[in-house]
Amino acid sequence: MFQKTKILQHLNQILCKTISFIILLILINSGLVFGQKTLGLTKIKAGHTENGYVLFAPLYCKTTYLIDKCGKQINSWKSDYNSGYTAYLLPDGGLLRSGHANDSFYDHGGKGGVLEKFDWNGKLVWSYNISNDSLAQHHDFLPMDNGNILLIAWHGITRKEAEAKGRLPGTIFGKRLCSERIIEIKPKGINEAEVVWQWSLWDHIAQELDPMKPNFTNIAAHPELFNLNYGQFNPSDWIHLNSIDYNKELDQIVLSNHHMSEIWIIDHSTTIAEAASHSGGKYGKGGDFLYRWGNPEAYNNGGSKDQKLFKQHSVHWIPKGYKDEGDIMIFNNGTGRDSSYSCIDIITPPVTSPGNYMQNIPFGPSKTKWTYKDSIPGNFFSPFQSSTQRLFNGNTIICGGPQGRFFEINDKNKIVWEYINPVSRGDTIIIDGNRADKNSVFRCIFYSDNYSAFKGRKISAGSPIEINSIPYICNISNNTKKKKKSCRLFKK
Repeated sequence: MFQKTKILQHLNQILCKTISFIILLILINSGLVFGQKTLGLTKIKAGHTENGYVLFAPLYCKTTYLIDKCGKQINSWKSDYNSGYTAYLLPDGGLLRSGHANDSFYDHGGKGGVLEKFDWNGKLVWSYNISNDSLAQHHDFLPMDNGNILLIAWHGITRKEAEAKGRLPGTIFGKRLCSERIIEIKPKGINEAEVVWQWSLWDHIAQELDPMKPNFTNIAAHPELFNLNYGQFNPSDWIHLNSIDYNKELDQIVLSNHHMSEIWIIDHSTTIAEAASHSGGKYGKGGDFLYRWGNPEAYNNGGSKDQKLFKQHSVHWIPKGYKDEGDIMIFNNGTGRDSSYSCIDIITPPVTSPGNYMQNIPFGPSKTKWTYKDSIPGNFFSPFQSSTQRLFNGNTIICGGPQGRFFEINDKNKIVWEYINPVSRGDTIIIDGNRADKNSVFRCIFYSDNYSAFKGRKISAGSPIEINSIPYICNISNNTKKKKKSCRLFKK
Protein backbone atom coordinates (compact mmCIF):
# COMPACT_ATOMS: atom_id res chain seq x y z
CA MET A 1 0.00 0.00 0.00
CA PHE A 2 2.86 2.37 0.88
CA GLN A 3 4.62 1.53 -2.41
CA LYS A 4 1.40 2.18 -4.37
CA THR A 5 1.00 5.59 -2.71
CA LYS A 6 4.57 6.55 -3.63
CA ILE A 7 3.97 5.54 -7.25
CA LEU A 8 0.77 7.63 -7.38
CA GLN A 9 2.60 10.61 -5.88
CA HIS A 10 5.36 10.26 -8.46
CA LEU A 11 2.85 10.00 -11.31
CA ASN A 12 1.08 13.10 -9.97
CA GLN A 13 4.36 15.02 -9.95
CA ILE A 14 5.05 14.00 -13.55
CA LEU A 15 1.51 15.04 -14.55
CA CYS A 16 1.86 18.43 -12.84
CA LYS A 17 5.20 19.06 -14.54
CA THR A 18 3.74 18.06 -17.90
CA ILE A 19 0.80 20.41 -17.47
CA SER A 20 3.12 23.21 -16.38
CA PHE A 21 5.31 22.60 -19.42
CA ILE A 22 2.29 22.69 -21.74
CA ILE A 23 1.13 25.97 -20.16
CA LEU A 24 4.65 27.34 -20.57
CA LEU A 25 4.63 26.41 -24.26
CA ILE A 26 1.30 28.15 -24.70
CA LEU A 27 2.70 31.28 -23.07
CA ILE A 28 5.77 31.17 -25.28
CA ASN A 29 3.83 30.69 -28.50
CA SER A 30 1.20 33.28 -27.66
CA GLY A 31 3.83 35.87 -26.82
CA LEU A 32 2.37 36.53 -23.38
CA VAL A 33 4.71 38.18 -20.92
CA PHE A 34 4.71 37.78 -17.19
CA GLY A 35 3.25 40.60 -15.16
CA GLN A 36 6.36 41.18 -13.04
CA LYS A 37 8.29 42.69 -15.97
CA THR A 38 7.49 46.40 -16.23
CA LEU A 39 10.43 47.74 -18.27
CA GLY A 40 12.29 46.88 -21.42
CA LEU A 41 10.78 44.09 -23.51
CA THR A 42 7.32 43.36 -22.12
CA LYS A 43 5.68 41.54 -25.02
CA ILE A 44 6.60 39.70 -28.19
CA LYS A 45 4.44 37.43 -30.32
CA ALA A 46 6.37 34.65 -31.97
CA GLY A 47 6.85 34.95 -35.71
CA HIS A 48 4.82 38.14 -36.13
CA THR A 49 7.37 40.95 -35.71
CA GLU A 50 9.86 42.37 -38.18
CA ASN A 51 13.44 41.74 -37.21
CA GLY A 52 15.76 44.70 -36.83
CA TYR A 53 16.78 47.41 -34.40
CA VAL A 54 15.13 50.37 -32.68
CA LEU A 55 16.84 53.72 -32.07
CA PHE A 56 15.65 56.14 -29.40
CA ALA A 57 16.92 59.16 -27.46
CA PRO A 58 15.24 59.53 -24.04
CA LEU A 59 14.32 63.13 -23.29
CA TYR A 60 16.38 65.11 -20.76
CA CYS A 61 19.17 62.56 -21.24
CA LYS A 62 22.55 62.63 -22.97
CA THR A 63 22.61 59.04 -24.22
CA THR A 64 21.03 57.61 -27.37
CA TYR A 65 20.31 53.87 -27.52
CA LEU A 66 20.04 51.19 -30.20
CA ILE A 67 18.33 47.95 -29.14
CA ASP A 68 17.28 44.75 -30.89
CA LYS A 69 13.76 43.36 -30.83
CA CYS A 70 14.67 41.29 -27.76
CA GLY A 71 15.26 44.50 -25.83
CA LYS A 72 19.03 43.95 -25.69
CA GLN A 73 21.38 46.89 -26.14
CA ILE A 74 23.30 46.90 -29.42
CA ASN A 75 24.99 50.30 -29.12
CA SER A 76 24.80 53.64 -27.35
CA TRP A 77 26.23 57.11 -27.90
CA LYS A 78 26.97 59.65 -25.16
CA SER A 79 26.83 63.42 -25.80
CA ASP A 80 27.62 66.42 -23.66
CA TYR A 81 24.13 67.76 -24.42
CA ASN A 82 20.71 66.57 -23.37
CA SER A 83 18.61 65.29 -26.22
CA GLY A 84 17.23 67.85 -28.65
CA TYR A 85 14.47 65.31 -29.36
CA THR A 86 15.59 63.69 -32.63
CA ALA A 87 18.27 61.17 -33.64
CA TYR A 88 18.95 59.14 -36.79
CA LEU A 89 21.21 56.18 -37.57
CA LEU A 90 23.05 57.04 -40.77
CA PRO A 91 23.81 54.58 -43.59
CA ASP A 92 27.51 54.56 -42.64
CA GLY A 93 26.69 53.55 -39.05
CA GLY A 94 27.11 57.02 -37.62
CA LEU A 95 24.60 58.75 -35.38
CA LEU A 96 23.17 62.17 -36.22
CA ARG A 97 21.42 63.73 -33.24
CA SER A 98 20.26 67.09 -31.98
CA GLY A 99 21.25 68.45 -28.60
CA HIS A 100 19.61 71.00 -26.33
CA ALA A 101 21.73 74.16 -26.61
CA ASN A 102 22.68 75.64 -23.26
CA ASP A 103 21.60 79.20 -23.98
CA SER A 104 18.59 81.41 -23.29
CA PHE A 105 17.80 82.75 -26.75
CA TYR A 106 14.75 80.50 -27.07
CA ASP A 107 13.23 78.52 -24.25
CA HIS A 108 10.20 76.85 -25.86
CA GLY A 109 9.42 73.14 -25.77
CA GLY A 110 11.30 71.08 -28.34
CA LYS A 111 14.43 73.20 -28.38
CA GLY A 112 17.52 71.73 -29.99
CA GLY A 113 20.10 74.15 -31.31
CA VAL A 114 23.05 71.77 -31.69
CA LEU A 115 23.53 69.09 -34.35
CA GLU A 116 26.14 66.39 -33.76
CA LYS A 117 27.46 63.45 -35.72
CA PHE A 118 29.16 60.52 -33.98
CA ASP A 119 30.73 57.50 -35.62
CA TRP A 120 29.62 53.96 -34.72
CA ASN A 121 32.17 53.84 -31.90
CA GLY A 122 30.93 57.04 -30.27
CA LYS A 123 33.56 59.48 -31.49
CA LEU A 124 32.24 62.99 -32.19
CA VAL A 125 33.16 63.84 -35.80
CA TRP A 126 31.03 66.93 -36.50
CA SER A 127 29.12 69.49 -34.44
CA TYR A 128 27.23 72.58 -35.53
CA ASN A 129 25.44 75.21 -33.46
CA ILE A 130 22.20 76.74 -34.76
CA SER A 131 20.98 78.83 -31.86
CA ASN A 132 21.26 82.60 -31.60
CA ASP A 133 19.00 85.57 -30.95
CA SER A 134 17.25 85.30 -34.34
CA LEU A 135 17.35 81.62 -35.28
CA ALA A 136 17.23 78.30 -33.42
CA GLN A 137 16.84 74.71 -34.58
CA HIS A 138 14.07 72.83 -32.82
CA HIS A 139 12.20 69.52 -32.73
CA ASP A 140 13.06 67.75 -35.96
CA PHE A 141 15.60 67.54 -38.75
CA LEU A 142 16.21 65.08 -41.58
CA PRO A 143 19.42 63.67 -43.09
CA MET A 144 19.12 63.64 -46.90
CA ASP A 145 20.55 61.14 -49.37
CA ASN A 146 23.00 63.75 -50.69
CA GLY A 147 24.53 64.22 -47.22
CA ASN A 148 22.77 67.51 -46.54
CA ILE A 149 20.44 68.09 -43.59
CA LEU A 150 16.97 69.63 -43.63
CA LEU A 151 16.03 71.27 -40.35
CA ILE A 152 13.27 73.27 -38.68
CA ALA A 153 14.24 76.56 -37.03
CA TRP A 154 12.45 79.25 -35.10
CA HIS A 155 12.81 82.66 -36.70
CA GLY A 156 12.25 85.60 -34.38
CA ILE A 157 9.96 88.42 -35.58
CA THR A 158 9.82 91.60 -33.49
CA ARG A 159 6.47 92.87 -32.25
CA LYS A 160 6.90 96.03 -34.34
CA GLU A 161 7.61 94.07 -37.53
CA ALA A 162 4.72 91.66 -36.94
CA GLU A 163 2.19 94.43 -36.33
CA ALA A 164 3.47 96.30 -39.39
CA LYS A 165 2.62 93.22 -41.46
CA GLY A 166 -0.93 93.11 -40.10
CA ARG A 167 -0.72 91.10 -36.90
CA LEU A 168 -3.46 92.25 -34.51
CA PRO A 169 -1.86 94.46 -31.84
CA GLY A 170 -1.79 93.04 -28.33
CA THR A 171 -1.63 89.40 -29.50
CA ILE A 172 2.10 88.77 -29.20
CA PHE A 173 3.07 87.31 -25.85
CA GLY A 174 6.76 87.38 -25.01
CA LYS A 175 9.83 88.98 -26.52
CA ARG A 176 9.02 88.06 -30.10
CA LEU A 177 6.71 86.19 -32.44
CA CYS A 178 8.29 82.90 -33.49
CA SER A 179 7.83 82.25 -37.16
CA GLU A 180 9.42 79.21 -38.84
CA ARG A 181 12.14 78.53 -41.37
CA ILE A 182 13.18 75.37 -43.15
CA ILE A 183 16.90 75.34 -43.83
CA GLU A 184 19.02 72.89 -45.79
CA ILE A 185 22.65 72.80 -44.73
CA LYS A 186 25.70 71.05 -46.14
CA PRO A 187 28.06 69.92 -43.34
CA LYS A 188 31.71 70.96 -43.69
CA GLY A 189 34.81 70.18 -41.68
CA ILE A 190 34.27 69.38 -38.03
CA ASN A 191 32.08 72.33 -36.96
CA GLU A 192 30.92 74.19 -40.05
CA ALA A 193 28.02 74.08 -42.50
CA GLU A 194 26.85 75.93 -45.58
CA VAL A 195 23.23 76.98 -46.07
CA VAL A 196 22.27 75.77 -49.56
CA TRP A 197 18.50 76.33 -49.47
CA GLN A 198 15.89 77.87 -47.21
CA TRP A 199 12.20 78.65 -46.96
CA SER A 200 10.53 81.10 -44.58
CA LEU A 201 6.89 81.04 -43.53
CA TRP A 202 7.06 84.82 -43.13
CA ASP A 203 7.25 85.15 -46.93
CA HIS A 204 3.87 83.41 -47.27
CA ILE A 205 1.57 85.10 -44.78
CA ALA A 206 -1.71 86.94 -45.39
CA GLN A 207 -4.11 89.04 -43.35
CA GLU A 208 -7.59 90.47 -43.89
CA LEU A 209 -7.88 92.91 -40.99
CA ASP A 210 -6.19 96.04 -42.35
CA PRO A 211 -6.27 96.95 -46.07
CA MET A 212 -3.60 99.59 -45.47
CA LYS A 213 -1.02 96.97 -44.47
CA PRO A 214 0.86 94.41 -46.60
CA ASN A 215 -0.49 90.98 -47.55
CA PHE A 216 -4.14 92.07 -47.28
CA THR A 217 -6.30 89.51 -49.05
CA ASN A 218 -9.31 87.24 -48.78
CA ILE A 219 -7.98 84.36 -46.69
CA ALA A 220 -10.65 81.89 -47.82
CA ALA A 221 -9.70 82.45 -51.46
CA HIS A 222 -5.96 82.01 -50.86
CA PRO A 223 -5.29 78.77 -48.98
CA GLU A 224 -1.74 78.80 -50.36
CA LEU A 225 -0.95 81.50 -47.78
CA PHE A 226 -1.04 81.38 -43.98
CA ASN A 227 -3.36 83.62 -41.98
CA LEU A 228 -1.16 85.84 -39.82
CA ASN A 229 -3.94 86.19 -37.26
CA TYR A 230 -5.03 82.58 -36.93
CA GLY A 231 -4.10 81.10 -33.57
CA GLN A 232 -3.28 84.58 -32.33
CA PHE A 233 -3.74 83.65 -28.69
CA ASN A 234 -1.04 80.99 -28.79
CA PRO A 235 2.18 81.84 -26.93
CA SER A 236 5.08 83.48 -28.76
CA ASP A 237 5.93 80.02 -30.13
CA TRP A 238 3.05 80.63 -32.48
CA ILE A 239 3.34 77.77 -35.00
CA HIS A 240 5.40 75.03 -33.32
CA LEU A 241 6.42 72.88 -36.29
CA ASN A 242 7.35 69.48 -34.90
CA SER A 243 8.21 67.16 -37.81
CA ILE A 244 9.61 67.26 -41.32
CA ASP A 245 9.91 64.75 -44.14
CA TYR A 246 11.24 64.91 -47.69
CA ASN A 247 9.98 63.12 -50.81
CA LYS A 248 12.90 62.83 -53.21
CA GLU A 249 10.80 61.76 -56.19
CA LEU A 250 8.40 64.68 -55.84
CA ASP A 251 11.08 67.05 -54.49
CA GLN A 252 8.60 68.18 -51.84
CA ILE A 253 8.69 68.71 -48.08
CA VAL A 254 5.87 67.93 -45.67
CA LEU A 255 5.64 69.73 -42.32
CA SER A 256 3.55 69.26 -39.19
CA ASN A 257 2.12 72.46 -37.69
CA HIS A 258 1.30 71.41 -34.14
CA HIS A 259 -0.47 74.50 -32.82
CA MET A 260 -2.78 74.84 -35.83
CA SER A 261 -3.39 71.09 -36.22
CA GLU A 262 -2.39 71.09 -39.88
CA ILE A 263 0.12 69.53 -42.24
CA TRP A 264 1.66 71.55 -45.09
CA ILE A 265 3.46 70.52 -48.27
CA ILE A 266 5.91 72.91 -49.95
CA ASP A 267 8.09 72.74 -53.06
CA HIS A 268 11.79 72.03 -52.52
CA SER A 269 12.74 72.36 -56.20
CA THR A 270 12.78 76.16 -55.95
CA THR A 271 15.79 78.40 -55.70
CA ILE A 272 16.14 80.39 -52.48
CA ALA A 273 14.72 83.43 -54.30
CA GLU A 274 11.78 81.44 -55.68
CA ALA A 275 11.10 79.94 -52.24
CA ALA A 276 10.58 83.50 -50.99
CA SER A 277 8.13 84.26 -53.80
CA HIS A 278 4.79 83.02 -55.12
CA SER A 279 6.01 81.56 -58.42
CA GLY A 280 8.73 79.35 -59.80
CA GLY A 281 9.93 75.86 -59.08
CA LYS A 282 8.74 72.57 -60.50
CA TYR A 283 5.14 73.23 -59.45
CA GLY A 284 5.05 76.92 -60.35
CA LYS A 285 4.00 78.25 -56.94
CA GLY A 286 7.30 79.27 -55.45
CA GLY A 287 7.23 78.78 -51.69
CA ASP A 288 3.43 78.93 -51.29
CA PHE A 289 1.66 75.90 -49.87
CA LEU A 290 1.03 73.22 -52.48
CA TYR A 291 -1.27 71.35 -50.11
CA ARG A 292 -2.54 71.53 -46.54
CA TRP A 293 -4.80 69.26 -44.53
CA GLY A 294 -6.21 68.75 -41.07
CA ASN A 295 -7.93 71.98 -40.08
CA PRO A 296 -9.71 74.01 -42.81
CA GLU A 297 -10.73 76.59 -40.24
CA ALA A 298 -7.12 77.84 -40.44
CA TYR A 299 -7.87 79.20 -43.93
CA ASN A 300 -11.52 80.14 -43.36
CA ASN A 301 -12.96 77.14 -45.16
CA GLY A 302 -14.52 75.23 -42.30
CA GLY A 303 -15.26 75.14 -38.62
CA SER A 304 -14.33 73.05 -35.61
CA LYS A 305 -16.54 70.18 -36.81
CA ASP A 306 -14.36 69.90 -39.93
CA GLN A 307 -11.12 69.46 -38.02
CA LYS A 308 -9.34 66.14 -38.65
CA LEU A 309 -6.01 66.58 -36.87
CA PHE A 310 -5.44 67.36 -33.21
CA LYS A 311 -1.90 68.50 -32.27
CA GLN A 312 -0.34 65.84 -34.48
CA HIS A 313 3.29 64.68 -34.84
CA SER A 314 5.44 62.47 -37.07
CA VAL A 315 4.04 63.32 -40.50
CA HIS A 316 5.81 61.47 -43.32
CA TRP A 317 5.37 59.76 -46.67
CA ILE A 318 5.27 55.96 -46.58
CA PRO A 319 8.29 54.74 -48.58
CA LYS A 320 8.08 53.03 -51.95
CA GLY A 321 7.69 49.25 -51.72
CA TYR A 322 5.83 49.42 -48.41
CA LYS A 323 2.14 48.89 -47.82
CA ASP A 324 0.28 52.15 -48.64
CA GLU A 325 3.40 53.50 -50.37
CA GLY A 326 3.22 57.17 -51.27
CA ASP A 327 0.46 57.91 -48.79
CA ILE A 328 0.98 60.17 -45.78
CA MET A 329 1.09 58.73 -42.26
CA ILE A 330 0.48 60.86 -39.17
CA PHE A 331 0.49 60.35 -35.41
CA ASN A 332 -2.77 62.13 -34.53
CA ASN A 333 -2.30 62.87 -30.82
CA GLY A 334 -5.93 63.79 -30.16
CA THR A 335 -5.28 66.74 -27.86
CA GLY A 336 -8.37 68.97 -27.96
CA ARG A 337 -10.59 66.28 -29.42
CA ASP A 338 -14.05 65.85 -27.88
CA SER A 339 -12.90 62.53 -26.42
CA SER A 340 -9.30 61.98 -25.41
CA TYR A 341 -7.62 59.34 -27.53
CA SER A 342 -4.76 59.10 -30.01
CA CYS A 343 -4.78 57.38 -33.37
CA ILE A 344 -2.55 56.70 -36.36
CA ASP A 345 -3.98 58.07 -39.61
CA ILE A 346 -3.07 57.45 -43.23
CA ILE A 347 -4.36 59.78 -45.93
CA THR A 348 -4.16 59.77 -49.72
CA PRO A 349 -3.98 63.38 -50.91
CA PRO A 350 -6.08 63.80 -54.08
CA VAL A 351 -3.86 64.65 -57.05
CA THR A 352 -4.27 65.49 -60.73
CA SER A 353 -0.78 64.09 -61.38
CA PRO A 354 2.12 63.14 -59.10
CA GLY A 355 2.84 66.08 -56.82
CA ASN A 356 0.04 68.25 -58.20
CA TYR A 357 -2.77 68.42 -55.67
CA MET A 358 -6.44 68.98 -56.45
CA GLN A 359 -7.36 72.50 -55.45
CA ASN A 360 -10.90 71.72 -54.31
CA ILE A 361 -11.39 73.78 -51.15
CA PRO A 362 -11.21 72.65 -48.42
CA PHE A 363 -8.43 70.28 -49.41
CA GLY A 364 -9.36 66.59 -49.37
CA PRO A 365 -9.60 63.86 -48.50
CA SER A 366 -12.73 64.05 -46.38
CA LYS A 367 -11.85 60.76 -44.70
CA THR A 368 -8.70 58.90 -43.76
CA LYS A 369 -7.67 55.86 -45.78
CA TRP A 370 -6.76 53.92 -42.64
CA THR A 371 -6.86 54.60 -38.91
CA TYR A 372 -5.55 52.68 -35.94
CA LYS A 373 -6.88 53.31 -32.46
CA ASP A 374 -7.22 51.07 -29.45
CA SER A 375 -10.38 48.96 -29.21
CA ILE A 376 -11.01 51.03 -26.08
CA PRO A 377 -9.87 54.38 -27.53
CA GLY A 378 -8.99 56.03 -24.22
CA ASN A 379 -6.46 53.29 -23.47
CA PHE A 380 -4.18 54.75 -26.15
CA PHE A 381 -3.72 58.46 -25.53
CA SER A 382 -0.42 60.26 -25.92
CA PRO A 383 -1.31 63.95 -25.77
CA PHE A 384 2.10 65.18 -26.95
CA GLN A 385 5.38 64.02 -28.57
CA SER A 386 5.11 60.52 -30.18
CA SER A 387 5.74 58.91 -33.58
CA THR A 388 4.74 56.16 -35.96
CA GLN A 389 6.37 54.23 -38.82
CA ARG A 390 5.19 51.65 -41.36
CA LEU A 391 7.44 48.57 -41.55
CA PHE A 392 8.30 46.58 -44.67
CA ASN A 393 6.25 43.56 -43.57
CA GLY A 394 3.11 45.71 -43.30
CA ASN A 395 3.27 46.12 -39.54
CA THR A 396 3.37 49.55 -37.89
CA ILE A 397 5.62 50.61 -35.03
CA ILE A 398 4.30 53.30 -32.68
CA CYS A 399 5.96 55.41 -29.99
CA GLY A 400 3.66 56.69 -27.26
CA GLY A 401 6.01 59.49 -26.28
CA PRO A 402 4.89 60.53 -22.78
CA GLN A 403 4.78 56.91 -21.63
CA GLY A 404 8.07 55.94 -23.29
CA ARG A 405 6.17 53.03 -24.80
CA PHE A 406 7.06 51.48 -28.16
CA PHE A 407 4.76 48.89 -29.67
CA GLU A 408 4.30 47.14 -33.00
CA ILE A 409 0.92 46.22 -34.46
CA ASN A 410 0.21 43.80 -37.29
CA ASP A 411 -2.25 44.22 -40.17
CA LYS A 412 -5.03 43.07 -37.85
CA ASN A 413 -4.22 45.94 -35.46
CA LYS A 414 -3.01 43.46 -32.81
CA ILE A 415 0.00 44.28 -30.66
CA VAL A 416 2.81 41.83 -31.41
CA TRP A 417 5.73 43.60 -29.69
CA GLU A 418 6.06 46.07 -26.83
CA TYR A 419 8.96 47.81 -25.13
CA ILE A 420 8.94 50.31 -22.24
CA ASN A 421 11.85 52.77 -22.12
CA PRO A 422 13.75 52.12 -18.85
CA VAL A 423 15.71 55.39 -18.92
CA SER A 424 14.47 58.31 -16.84
CA ARG A 425 15.55 61.96 -16.80
CA GLY A 426 19.21 62.57 -16.13
CA ASP A 427 20.17 59.21 -17.69
CA THR A 428 18.79 57.40 -14.66
CA ILE A 429 18.25 53.70 -15.39
CA ILE A 430 15.13 52.32 -13.69
CA ILE A 431 14.99 48.97 -11.88
CA ASP A 432 12.79 46.40 -13.61
CA GLY A 433 9.62 45.76 -11.66
CA ASN A 434 9.31 49.42 -10.74
CA ARG A 435 6.91 51.83 -12.38
CA ALA A 436 8.25 53.71 -15.41
CA ASP A 437 8.64 57.37 -14.46
CA LYS A 438 9.71 60.46 -16.44
CA ASN A 439 10.83 58.18 -19.27
CA SER A 440 9.34 60.08 -22.21
CA VAL A 441 10.72 59.71 -25.74
CA PHE A 442 9.97 62.03 -28.65
CA ARG A 443 10.37 59.35 -31.32
CA CYS A 444 11.67 55.86 -31.94
CA ILE A 445 12.91 54.70 -35.35
CA PHE A 446 13.08 51.11 -36.57
CA TYR A 447 15.93 49.98 -38.84
CA SER A 448 15.73 46.66 -40.66
CA ASP A 449 18.60 44.26 -40.07
CA ASN A 450 19.57 44.65 -43.73
CA TYR A 451 20.05 48.43 -43.40
CA SER A 452 23.45 49.47 -44.75
CA ALA A 453 24.65 50.68 -41.33
CA PHE A 454 24.91 47.03 -40.24
CA LYS A 455 26.55 45.54 -43.34
CA GLY A 456 30.03 44.19 -42.72
CA ARG A 457 29.73 45.08 -39.05
CA LYS A 458 29.78 42.52 -36.27
CA ILE A 459 26.56 43.10 -34.32
CA SER A 460 26.40 41.57 -30.88
CA ALA A 461 23.60 42.01 -28.40
CA GLY A 462 24.47 43.08 -24.89
CA SER A 463 22.30 43.07 -21.81
CA PRO A 464 18.91 44.71 -21.34
CA ILE A 465 19.18 48.39 -20.39
CA GLU A 466 16.93 48.16 -17.34
CA ILE A 467 18.56 47.43 -13.96
CA ASN A 468 18.01 43.90 -12.57
CA SER A 469 15.99 42.87 -15.59
CA ILE A 470 13.63 40.06 -14.71
CA PRO A 471 15.22 37.05 -16.48
CA TYR A 472 13.82 36.03 -19.84
CA ILE A 473 14.99 34.29 -22.97
CA CYS A 474 14.35 35.73 -26.41
CA ASN A 475 15.96 34.27 -29.50
CA ILE A 476 15.23 35.78 -32.89
CA SER A 477 16.39 34.19 -36.13
CA ASN A 478 15.66 35.66 -39.53
CA ASN A 479 16.25 33.72 -42.74
CA THR A 480 16.07 36.47 -45.35
CA LYS A 481 15.61 33.98 -48.17
CA LYS A 482 12.74 32.05 -46.64
CA LYS A 483 11.46 35.00 -44.59
CA LYS A 484 11.04 32.82 -41.52
CA LYS A 485 11.30 34.06 -37.97
CA SER A 486 11.16 32.32 -34.64
CA CYS A 487 11.09 33.86 -31.25
CA ARG A 488 10.38 32.81 -27.73
CA LEU A 489 10.10 34.73 -24.51
CA PHE A 490 9.68 33.22 -21.07
CA LYS A 491 10.81 33.50 -17.50
CA LYS A 492 13.77 31.36 -16.53
